Amino acid sequence: MKRIWHLAHGRTLTLADKAIIMGILNITPDSFSDGGSYDSVEAAVAAAGHMVEQGAQIIDIGGETTKPNAQAVDPATEQARILPVIRMLKEKSDVILSVDTYHAQTAQQAVDAGAHIINDVRGLQKEPDIARIAAQTGAGVVIMHTGREREKLPDVIEDQNHFLEKSLAIAAAAGIKAGQIVLDPGFGFAKSPQENITLMKRAAELQHFGFPLLAGISRKRFLGAITGREEAKERDHATCATSVILRMADFDIFRVHNVAANRDVLALADTVRAGKA
Repeated sequence: MKRIWHLAHGRTLTLADKAIIMGILNITPDSFSDGGSYDSVEAAVAAAGHMVEQGAQIIDIGGETTKPNAQAVDPATEQARILPVIRMLKEKSDVILSVDTYHAQTAQQAVDAGAHIINDVRGLQKEPDIARIAAQTGAGVVIMHTGREREKLPDVIEDQNHFLEKSLAIAAAAGIKAGQIVLDPGFGFAKSPQENITLMKRAAELQHFGFPLLAGISRKRFLGAITGREEAKERDHATCATSVILRMADFDIFRVHNVAANRDVLALADTVRAGKA
């Protein structure tokens, strides 16, 4: 199904017969996989450029790690980390930029600096004013499910429905248009390895929402629990397997660390889906 994702600054992204890759760029000292990798704005921008060369159509820029039990950072610190990178990328590239934040103030400043997408791992529920900002700026919105800081329902799909329906109600009340929205089931966010596997097996059931779907599984800890790979950077093969599984379940966007490897496996999945080389 062809869909047009409407983004800030008049940009759009067509979601159709080819998977979209979102490259991960964490400007943090403590992210589980690439924390501390970039000691300057220039290094971060160069890394983003490399991901674009490998096939990323979106760069997702974060200034606060969301790994379990991580220390939260204040919006000012987050902004100091990411805004210079967003501004420089806007000057040097026309790649679509996403800001990974749940802080409304950071989202506003990031879009003002050039970001096109707000990727909220709290599903608009931590700081609901972020929904107003998305509506006013026309930014694309990734609404992610999380099980953190709340009681979950025992069935993984029922819990997805319960949480995401609340988030979608917040979005609608704020005036966010349907064409701005992508949903992310939040693999790894307060979910056991078994819950993640069950969610992956039943992922196609999320199509009932009628929105594009994003998979953010890259190098997650549950992949290490299954494969025995303790080091996050050793989980790229497992990540690629999940990308294929979820592409066959009609997911549209894949948020990954290793762009080149996922580009190749998703090209194969797309070819199989189309039925011709």
